[in-house]
Order: sequence, then C-alpha cells, then structure tokens
Amino acid sequence: MSAVPRSGNAEKPAGRFRRMLDRLSSSQQELESAELKEDAQASGCTPICDCGDRQIVKVTGTLRTVTLRPRAGVPALEAELFDGSAALDVVWLGRRSIVGVEPGRKMIASGRISMSHGRRVLFNPKYELRPLGQE
Repeated sequence: MSAVPRSGNAEKPAGRFRRMLDRLSSSQQELESAELKEDAQASGCTPICDCGDRQIVKVTGTLRTVTLRPRAGVPALEAELFDGSAALDVVWLGRRSIVGVEPGRKMIASGRISMSHGRRVLFNPKYELRPLGQE
C-alpha cells in the first residue's frame, strides 16, 4: 500500500465529529443562544448586538420576561427580547397586557432603537408573534 494523502472527504467526517463534540461539551444556554442566532440570521433580522442608538431595526428572538411597570403614572408593559447575541427591552406604553405576549414566546419586532440607562429599548414597536407550533 502506498501512503496517499486523503483529499476533501477526510475533512468532512472530522468536521461532523467536531460539531458533535462541541454540542456535547456546550451548556444548554449556549446551545439555545446559538439556535436563536441562526434563527435571527435566517429570518433576515438584525442581530441585537449590532443595533445602534436611533437606528431603525427589525429584530427577532424569545421573550425572557414580561412585566407591568408604570412610567410616569402611565401603565407600561415591558418585555425582554433575547436573540442569542444580546437583549433589548420592548415597551408598550399605555398597555397593561397583550394577548400572546408571555415569557418563552418568539416574536419579531421592528422600530427605532433608543438607549435608556445603558440598555437598548424599542418603544411601541410593530410586532409579530411567531406561531406556537413552529417554535
């Protein structure tokens, strides 16, 4: 037998093995973050970490928390949207609740980003809730 170097086929199994090994050694949170990043990229949305102040964006992710916090005496529904790269606050002024806006729900939101106390915020965004069966 002669020692013939293997071409492109040798790299493919090593790549698959490496990905499998990475998945086994990653935490559940890292895997979920990677999945959310892929989902954001596939839907054509801007990663939250790339959003700048006063920029009009379309972002997607999973709602981590939903709380009712009055602002200047006016009810305000606040939710934290996470896409795997960063988080932003989504705030609906004058709303106490919105049907379907609950922790764990995926959504697409668009509007103008603003910065408040060092955090990205979308006030009264246009939004689309993702169907529950397709998450």
